[in-house]
Parts: sequence; C-alpha cells; structure tokens
Amino acid sequence: MAYSAGDSTTPDPVFASFMTLLSTAQHLARDTRRNPRAHLVPIIASAVIAAGAIALVAYLLWPTYTTVPASDPSRLPVSVGGTLFNVPTMAVRMKIQRHSGPQERVDLSFLYPSLQAPAAPKHYSADTVEDKVQPIDRIFVSIAAHHDSLAPDMRLRTIYPRYLDERANTDDGLTARAFREGTPYGGEDLFTATEPQLVARCTRDTSTPGMCLSEQRIEGADLTFRFPRSWLAQWRDIATGMNRLSAQMHSAKG
Repeated sequence: MAYSAGDSTTPDPVFASFMTLLSTAQHLARDTRRNPRAHLVPIIASAVIAAGAIALVAYLLWPTYTTVPASDPSRLPVSVGGTLFNVPTMAVRMKIQRHSGPQERVDLSFLYPSLQAPAAPKHYSADTVEDKVQPIDRIFVSIAAHHDSLAPDMRLRTIYPRYLDERANTDDGLTARAFREGTPYGGEDLFTATEPQLVARCTRDTSTPGMCLSEQRIEGADLTFRFPRSWLAQWRDIATGMNRLSAQMHSAKG
C-alpha cells in the first residue's frame, strides 16, 4: 500500500512492520528453494523476526504514564467537587477516604486550638474508659461536593430568617437569635458576627453538650465545621481557626 506525500493518512507502525516481516519471509522462502540445504536459515531468521515483532508490539503498547510519588507523604492531594485540597493524612477520620485523587466527601478532625492533625487513636477497654463524658478537644471538618445546592450565605439570607425569633442578643460582638419552636431548626440558636466573620447554628446544652455547625463554600465544595458550643466564649479564636484551616487545605495556589 503506497502513501503519497499529500495523503493525510499515516500507516500504522505495527501494520508496516508486519508487511516488512512478511516480505522478508517470502524472500527467504525463495532462497530456500534455490538452496535446499539452507532450510535452517529461514527457521532461525523467522524466530529472530518473530521475537523482534513481539518486542516492537510490546514497546508500542507499553503504558506511557508514570507514577509520581507524593512530595509530602504527610499530606494528601484530594479533589472534591472539582476543587483541589491538600489535607493532612492523619487528619482523615475514615481509612477508606485516606487516598489521593477525586472524592465525593472527606471527613477530617484537628486538635484545637493547635489545629494540628491528631495522633493515632488510642484503644480503650472497659477497664480504662471513664463513665463521665470526655471533653472534646478537636474540631471536625467535612469537605463535600455541593452539586449546586443552596450556598451557605444564601441560606443565611433567605431561609433562616423565616424561622428565627425576632429578639436578638448581642454580647462582645456576637449576636445570638433563637429559632422558633416547631420550625425545622427548633431547639437551636443562630450566632453571627462580622469581624471576623462567623455564622454558626448551634444546638443547646442538654444531657450532652451543645454542638455548633458552620459552613463555608470554596468553588465546588462545601466545608462544614463542627465544634462545641462552649467554644463560642472565645468566638474570635474559633472563627480565625476555621479560616486558617480553610486556607491551609485549599490548594488553589499550589
């Protein structure tokens, strides 16, 4: 098959090699008929040609990608909702999520106030665990793809006001408003501040300590922070800590 200079179709390299090998075999066959004693030559030549063809095909089909080792094994590059994050390996709470690449959700925990990844969990037995509730010393973070759901700031402006009590209490720059009973958020309070910015929806203390939930949106992912309500006594520290964690994990700048 001939290919002209102007033909946009280029011959497949494997097909071209096969045609070359076939032509060589035909020439060897003609030489063998002229010289019967040379019957070993085409056998040896055919074996060499076959080995060469196998090597050529293997070379052409060999994967061209390479595995690049992580530059920092203590951190995992993960993509959630098409957004890149660098998360500390030891901060990942579930082993099934402890891998790099695209994920739908990643659950993390950090020691507070250091914001460091916790060490390996300790194993408790019935003889060592105490009956009293252990103090919570960490902040929990979930990173999940939002799939164009309502943004946290839109929920604050359009949804929460429908269910909030009109009365508000402001103390040290932090404003608290209760959700009305019988609403979807009954039994919770909304805390807001502007400097630094903080929005947190918190359950009230009962037999268990109240917990707060605060959300941030970064491109295609929502970050949900959970922490004890009692930490709001130092609300500026917790607001600053959440912003620090977001900046440390989000890898938009590499």
